[in-house]
Amino acid sequence: MTARTAVGAVLPMRLRPYLDDDNRAFWTGGESNSLMIHRCNSCQSWFHPPAPICRRCQSTDVGPQKSSGRGTLASYTVNFQQWIPGAEPYIIGWVELLEQPNLRLMTNLVDVEAEDLSLDMPLEVVFEAHPDGDLWYPLFRPVGAAS
Repeated sequence: MTARTAVGAVLPMRLRPYLDDDNRAFWTGGESNSLMIHRCNSCQSWFHPPAPICRRCQSTDVGPQKSSGRGTLASYTVNFQQWIPGAEPYIIGWVELLEQPNLRLMTNLVDVEAEDLSLDMPLEVVFEAHPDGDLWYPLFRPVGAAS
């Protein structure tokens, strides 16, 4: 299986993440088209990557919650794999989620060319299924972009 990259190139299959109790909802939420981000039930702050304790108040009353799946582009880079002949560049983006300032997630940007990107542009999550069908990679694209 191959993966669609930000600029339409084809790369080898994405690496499979290790699943544990803290990150399982993040990696499996795509089945229901849900971007699951950890939230503290004590102070209501969101945080990523998922962990068993809140970074803000140290509460252990935390767990995954469905987010809006929307954000803005905080930063990005175009990655070139010069050591892989014929590999096309792809875009890595730092997406700030709408739920709270500084709640950011590193991901790939798809359905957009690098020259069309601008900081603060609105983005939405789109999911790519792993070949085994048991986890989904959350990717981001410009709001309203066709896949």
